[in-house]
Amino acid sequence: MSSVLRMVPAQRDEGGATGGGAAAPVGHLVLCADGSVPEHVAAYVERELPPGGIPAYRAARGSGTRSFVLWADERRRERLATVVTLSAAKGVASYQVLGAHGELIGTVVREKALRGRGLRTRWTVTPGGGAEAVGLKGRILWWYVWWLLSPLQTLIIVLSLLSGSGDAARGPRRIVWRAGGEVPLEFRSKDDTVRLHSPGYDRRLGAALVALLRSYDSWLLGTEWDDGKK
Repeated sequence: MSSVLRMVPAQRDEGGATGGGAAAPVGHLVLCADGSVPEHVAAYVERELPPGGIPAYRAARGSGTRSFVLWADERRRERLATVVTLSAAKGVASYQVLGAHGELIGTVVREKALRGRGLRTRWTVTPGGGAEAVGLKGRILWWYVWWLLSPLQTLIIVLSLLSGSGDAARGPRRIVWRAGGEVPLEFRSKDDTVRLHSPGYDRRLGAALVALLRSYDSWLLGTEWDDGKK
C-alpha cells in the first residue's frame, strides 16, 4: 500500500501569535496519507539558514544549494531529519537526508536538463543501504508537445499567470522512479504528491524529497516555498 505525501503551508492562528521575541511556528508541513489511515502530519519543514541569514541562503540557492529541517512539531521540540547539500555546481546538486543523530537516511541528486546526462532533468534517489532509483522529469511525448507549442509560449505564460496554475508554462513535471524493474517512487504533478510505493522507503526521505521538489517548483510564478524574503 502506497504512502502519499504532499507539502502545504501551515495554517496560522492569528489570535495566538507568538510574542516576547519567541520564534514563530514552522510555516510549512508535509501531510501523509496511508490507505485507510486519515491524512496526518508527517513533518514540519523549514529552511535552515546559514550564518548570513536569509540573504545568504537565497544567494546560494541559485546554484542548487538547499538546507532544510524536518521537525516533529511546529515548535521545534524534536528534529526528525535534516537535508544538507553535499555539492552544487554546473546544474548538478547532491543532497543528503540525515536522521536526528546524523545517521544517513538517503541521498538525492538533481541533474538539470542539458547539464547532466540527458535532455530531461534527472532525479536520483538512494535510500540508505538500498538501490538507487532514477526518475526523469516529464514524459518524452509531452515534452515534444510542449516544445512544438514553444512559438506560443508568450501567450501560454500570460494565460498561466491569469489562471494562477502555471502548469502549461512550466512544462511536464511528472516523475516516475525506477529501480531494478520496479517503481518505488512517483511524483504526480496534478496534485504535487510524492507516492512511496515501496515499504522499504523511510517516510522522512519521502518528506525531504517533497520539500526538495517543491523548492524547484516554478520560478515563473514565484511559488518556491523556500525562496521567501522573510
